[in-house]
Amino acid sequence: MLKIKEIYVRWIGIFAVALIITVVFKTPEDDAIPFYMLYGKVLVFCAVLWNGSGFILDYFEDRFPLLESTPKRLLISVVSVTLWLILGANLVSLILGTCTWDNIIDPKFFFRNNNISLIAGIIISSFYVGNDFFEKWKESVRQNEELKNQQIRTQFEVLQNQMSPHFLFNSLNTLTTLIEEDQKVAVDFTQTLSEVYRYILRNKERELVSVHEELEFCKSYVYLLKMRYPENLLVDIKVDLESRQKYVAPLTIQMLLENAIKHNMISKIAPLNIEVYIDQIGEIVVKNTLQIKKSLEKSTKTGLDNIRKRYQFLGDREIKVVTSQKYFRVAIPLIQVQSEIEYLKAQQG
Repeated sequence: MLKIKEIYVRWIGIFAVALIITVVFKTPEDDAIPFYMLYGKVLVFCAVLWNGSGFILDYFEDRFPLLESTPKRLLISVVSVTLWLILGANLVSLILGTCTWDNIIDPKFFFRNNNISLIAGIIISSFYVGNDFFEKWKESVRQNEELKNQQIRTQFEVLQNQMSPHFLFNSLNTLTTLIEEDQKVAVDFTQTLSEVYRYILRNKERELVSVHEELEFCKSYVYLLKMRYPENLLVDIKVDLESRQKYVAPLTIQMLLENAIKHNMISKIAPLNIEVYIDQIGEIVVKNTLQIKKSLEKSTKTGLDNIRKRYQFLGDREIKVVTSQKYFRVAIPLIQVQSEIEYLKAQQG
């Protein structure tokens, strides 16, 4: 839609500017030329030079799309557009017969309007690049606001699920049983439970955490769950050291583990198997056997959608969900942070 509007504005501008130039800069020598012919020549100049400049600016917009590249793109655009205005004006003059080849090869004639071309190049490039910068800046602000809103919704859902009376009730029941049976295990359980809540509270406002941190948290989370399903829940985590140095959105893997447990039957006859591993293209995968419960627990059904939206905001990354007769599989892209500065920027949003 924006492109169509820009084309309309460009062509209206071409006809309007050509008319103004024809009327304002008309010389006595031009009186012998019919107005429509004079206007036609000026119109050709405006159309060729304006559209050529637009092509150049579009090319460098695609070549340097990032906001940080704006100063570099502006400088290159000014130089390129200025050279095009000088070259294009002479080529059009030669084609229309308003000058000869001898004129073209004369440097004084060829660069006769270089000052005007430079000023025009600066104005045109600054307008287009500035407008594009402003639009991208607005889009960046909009996406940041959407990400913050999404994070708030995600934080609420995660805290609601993890710190719900149902979850706490099950944990306390397990703890009560352990105190009676094995006090040492009960102490370990209590410490692990506190670590789980501490991780949730500490990372609920961060955009990224290392895969290693997330997996260590998931081990604690799985430890608590295995107290309820000691032999019926099998979780196998195999992630190499290099992948552990990369990053994911916090609580992502935990939410996938929780979804697997919430929506599938777990019993001695049908134990639930969950695998966490790195696939061939370097994404982290959470895969579980599919044995859907006949009566599901109450769910907001927004877990996967929240994860998907968060990853879209983190650079248009997509999660992949595959369902087969036997398995449910979710692949999450890993994020490579190049430097500590980039990491801090990611945390600050």
